[in-house]
Amino acid sequence: MANYVNARCPVPRNFSIAFFMHSLRSDWNNGHAHFMRGLVRALGQMGHTVTCFEREAGWSIDNLREEGEAGHRSLLQFESTYPDIRIVFHTADKDVLREGLRNTEVVVVHEWNAPDLIRVLLELRDELAFQILFHDTHHRASSSPEAIANLEVARFDGVLAFGRALQEIYQSRFGLERVWTLHEGADTSVFHPRNEPKTIDAIWVGNWGDEERSREICEYLIRPAGSLRQYSYVVHGVRYPPHGLEALRDAHIRYGGYLPNLDAPKKYAAARLTFHIPRQQYSTAMTGIPTIRVFEALASGIPLISAPWSDSEALFRPGDFRMASSGAEMTSAILQLLQDPVRASEQAAHGLETILARHTCSHRAQEFTSICEELTA
Repeated sequence: MANYVNARCPVPRNFSIAFFMHSLRSDWNNGHAHFMRGLVRALGQMGHTVTCFEREAGWSIDNLREEGEAGHRSLLQFESTYPDIRIVFHTADKDVLREGLRNTEVVVVHEWNAPDLIRVLLELRDELAFQILFHDTHHRASSSPEAIANLEVARFDGVLAFGRALQEIYQSRFGLERVWTLHEGADTSVFHPRNEPKTIDAIWVGNWGDEERSREICEYLIRPAGSLRQYSYVVHGVRYPPHGLEALRDAHIRYGGYLPNLDAPKKYAAARLTFHIPRQQYSTAMTGIPTIRVFEALASGIPLISAPWSDSEALFRPGDFRMASSGAEMTSAILQLLQDPVRASEQAAHGLETILARHTCSHRAQEFTSICEELTA
């Protein structure tokens, strides 16, 4: 009987895995860190041996340190929340990396890594015979394909894409066969409902960025807030230009600046609703890919209203969140949820149920393990 059960339900293999990331310690304009923290933890809980490699200095960590006390607290908060995550600092020195990767089976390289490091890792793959995956959680394969081609993606053993639309781009535009979809997910060891007094009506946690959604921020956040001044609004994020900050002030929206991601669950708990405003690439060329904040907000048990995007992969169920196709619809949806607490609570519970059933980092760790098994078969 035991043999029959084992044949039907094989025990997943445990792998020695190395992740090379821009930064795991810093979440400053680095949503990739949100998901990867939870994924690494979940993989470790499954029995895998996981090591995370990053440079001691870099764009995200340097900007975080410039936040002063908030940045210092964020780093300490990461260390205390994730004592189980092992981080190794590197300088792309080939001899040092050779020793660090000698017994590794699967190496995952995020697309924000520098070309010099990628070349070294590809050379070490040829020497040490590990499997190497390119991990893309951005839109450059669509918006700047030449930049991705320069990273020698064709030499990798496969690609992890954070949505089916991106997977199809790698298959059609780059001619790659071994491409898997690995969506982001919520780290429910951190993001879960909390009991906090409601001190604000609406919150948005998001960065302004490089003007990829400035029009959408104005239409779906700033203008509705300006027409509903009887309610309180707070925005957290970085890289807001002077004209963006002025627009927030004119709409009576309080700007809270940088928010450590690990503080977000408490902020969500203190608000009555939140928003999703996708960048233009994710509502056009790469439709169907939500940002990490959708997973995190729903996991926190807060009602969410989204600007337009197409859930082409059916990641969510009708009723998990509200979709507004215009600024007027956004204004109406805000009013409905703020004036009907029962309806808002039911929507929040619906979205949370979907996250727990489909979209946690534990789900993604199981999917990633299956990919490793296929890759090394």
